[in-house]
Amino acid sequence: MLVWVEFYRLDAFAVCSLRARNPPSRRKQAEARMVLASTTPAEQLPTFLCGLITACRRSIPQANEQIDNKVVFCTGGAGTICSAQVRALVHLGANACIVGRNVEKTEGMAKDIATARKGSKVLGIGSVDVRSFESLKKAVDRCVEELGAIDFVIAGAAGNFLASINQLSVNAFKAVMDIDVLGSFNTLKATIPHLVESAVKHRSDGTTPSPTGTGGRIIFVSATIHYTGMPMQTHVSVAKAGVDALSNSVAIEFGPVGVTSNVISPGPIGETEGMKRLATEDAKKSNEAVIPLGRYGSVKEIADATIYIFSDSGNYVNASTVVVDGGAWRLQAAGISGSGFSYPDFLLSGMEVTGVSGQKQKAKI
Repeated sequence: MLVWVEFYRLDAFAVCSLRARNPPSRRKQAEARMVLASTTPAEQLPTFLCGLITACRRSIPQANEQIDNKVVFCTGGAGTICSAQVRALVHLGANACIVGRNVEKTEGMAKDIATARKGSKVLGIGSVDVRSFESLKKAVDRCVEELGAIDFVIAGAAGNFLASINQLSVNAFKAVMDIDVLGSFNTLKATIPHLVESAVKHRSDGTTPSPTGTGGRIIFVSATIHYTGMPMQTHVSVAKAGVDALSNSVAIEFGPVGVTSNVISPGPIGETEGMKRLATEDAKKSNEAVIPLGRYGSVKEIADATIYIFSDSGNYVNASTVVVDGGAWRLQAAGISGSGFSYPDFLLSGMEVTGVSGQKQKAKI
């Protein structure tokens, strides 16, 4: 019945206007707006407004109420996107454990994320290689021991670089597959017992929110390049297709016990290291010109999608991919415009992409 809710905050209380199948009359809406502009005490509000306030409080739980005191475990948590996801959850009341290979970077980011909310607990565990199940299992065990549970998981560890198929070595291809696909699988295997426990504890019937909030949810961070294909990104395209397939299988196998598994696929996000390396001013203008919304995305928009999936609003979202790219993949170009890697000129030129481990001498077709 409820379509949308609009909140207005007055000194010590909130008034909400509901638009439903039988919305308030125009007169009552006007009366509500007059109340909003006044300093009328809460006890003197019109009866229908008091009813609306009660309905809002019962029907629309706030995200922080659902995420408060939950624990999120995140691989790749020191990265630009994943750290923003975790920071948003911590701000809303969660505690967190982020893991990564670089000890200093991971521990430093954990301290930084902890500033999002006074009293939060954020662990940063370095020297964790997602390609090793044993390494991940130790981190998971420590997380549960120190924070008490794992309710949400973000599998965000990934590897990427530019290389054509001719230039791409077998070892380089395998490295990306191991980090993205095997790493995501290891993350799942190490955390799934805790996700199942959380899902059972916090399960919702879909009509009323669970009084203990949400839990038992995993997000795999993927990409969009494998939807259409992209040169010099074969290794990543194959890996992310595998990650998407893994998420779908998790959703099917563990959905019956209440676990949800979904993918977030970011498009061009301006703050990431990859975009900073490639995005000369000319490249940025060229790329934004073929994005329907006309701009790069922000890490906040990835965090917003994360909150949606982990909150009560995402109760029935399972085996889905949330693409956050401004519609870019629908017009995805074959090349990386304005960056010196335009298609097919770069491939036909015989030039090399530097810095690729085990690279061949020529990238030419």
